[in-house]
Amino acid sequence: MPSSLVVRPPATADLAAWLPLWQGYNAFYGREGSTVLDPRITGTTWQRFFDPAEPVFALVAERDGRLVGLVHYLYHRSTTRIELTCYLQDLFTAPEARGQGVGRALIEAVCAQACDSGVHRVYWQMHETNVAGRRLYDTVARHHGFIVYTLEV
Repeated sequence: MPSSLVVRPPATADLAAWLPLWQGYNAFYGREGSTVLDPRITGTTWQRFFDPAEPVFALVAERDGRLVGLVHYLYHRSTTRIELTCYLQDLFTAPEARGQGVGRALIEAVCAQACDSGVHRVYWQMHETNVAGRRLYDTVARHHGFIVYTLEV
């Protein structure tokens, strides 16, 4: 019998289990090591999830008492909508749990949270080399063809 997956907000006691997933996510995108991602960013990010004044949220996926995925999202204003928009910023599934519905469950949970908050658009970015992610994303959302540019100032 397959074990059940639970998607829930993180608890402060989840830090030690969340951290390897966060590090795996950052390593996937080449941001591993203190020279690229300052450890203060990790600490601040974790604290924001528990600060009601922050618009940054997290959910974790748990199976058999072990965290197997994370998703971070935030709400922001838009010039093309009256209501807030939800940006799904980070999504990561432990390598051994991939292909088992974890990513889909996390996306669906963010969408449910957005709906409960009166938000009707959830969007995210992905790297073009993330072929496995694209297979999932193409089944749950529409790609509008935008290219993202960033500039550090």
